[in-house]
Amino acid sequence: MRIPTDREIRALHAKYAPTQEAFDLVYTHCEIVCGIAEQLLDRNNLNINADLVRAGSLLHDIGVYRLYGDDGHLDQAGYVRHGILGYELLAGEGLTEAVSRFCSCHTGVGISRDDILKQSLPLPPADYLAETIEEELVMYADKFHSKTRPPTFVSAETYASHIRRFGEDKVRRFNSMIGSFGIPDVESLIGGTAVT
Repeated sequence: MRIPTDREIRALHAKYAPTQEAFDLVYTHCEIVCGIAEQLLDRNNLNINADLVRAGSLLHDIGVYRLYGDDGHLDQAGYVRHGILGYELLAGEGLTEAVSRFCSCHTGVGISRDDILKQSLPLPPADYLAETIEEELVMYADKFHSKTRPPTFVSAETYASHIRRFGEDKVRRFNSMIGSFGIPDVESLIGGTAVT
């Protein structure tokens, strides 16, 4: 399997980012998620494909660029679609299924066909769930940083509280990932700044 290099990944971000501001927001977030995933990978001494985790982390949110309108504003109402849009973008660039899937299966703690139907989500009915440990690690690492304005790090408690509105099963899924990977030391990534 061919995994794109950091340089190729950055070039893809630059190609699809509609503005420098969008590039800075999304690419920086992807770099932070990569740092979190690699920290968890190192700490847990996981026997997984570290290069694939790195590429998946750096590419997982590339679909966000497709949600920017001509006016430069992000379509927040359609945000749940960014994973599918990223998958389509990467597949269109000829990247492998293994790399492209990081986009479509990282939202929340996974989106099931049942979730889509019950919540009337604007997605083709299917399961968008992590199937490999690499996908699960990237999905989990993503939960600890938000692209809000200003971007912020998120604690495990805050994220668990946030997803509770989607059901206790989502909280249990997140807690299972905590059990598998542990809680990252995000303060080490931000120099001791407070985390929400």
